[in-house]
Amino acid sequence: MEIRKMMTMMVAAVAIVLGVSSCSSSDDEPEVAVATQVVGSYSGNEIIKVMGEESSNTTTTYVFAKATDTTIDMTIPESGEMGAMMIPSLPVKNIPLVKNGNTITGNMASYSGTVTNASGAEKAYTISNIAVVFGENKAVVTFSLKYGSMPMAMETTFTGTKK
Repeated sequence: MEIRKMMTMMVAAVAIVLGVSSCSSSDDEPEVAVATQVVGSYSGNEIIKVMGEESSNTTTTYVFAKATDTTIDMTIPESGEMGAMMIPSLPVKNIPLVKNGNTITGNMASYSGTVTNASGAEKAYTISNIAVVFGENKAVVTFSLKYGSMPMAMETTFTGTKK
């Protein structure tokens, strides 16, 4: 009987020791949602080409907001000259993200919407071939934009650093 009692006490002691050690805090922190890792404002250089010719090369800011744990909304800043040639800021919603090592990428075939321009007119836009790459507090964005009744697309490349 004493052996049985002693064995029960040993099993209980081992269980307590293992239970306490497994409940202690570990170095493994929970993974932060992929969208949370990239949200913020990124300031940098935006190059816009029309028919292969550079039409704009400016310093600007792109903003990325968390839509869900795995998607972001991107705000493309206004561009062009004041008046009729001004394109207002354009939202792109729910860009899906994928993490691979230290790089987070987002791709979307196409996004369409409407915005109100400086004159108060509704303008349709379509953004296609959207690619976003995040790494080490930097963002690279490429896309093709058709705005209003423009006959040709504007090819845009933005490279920025998180503010």
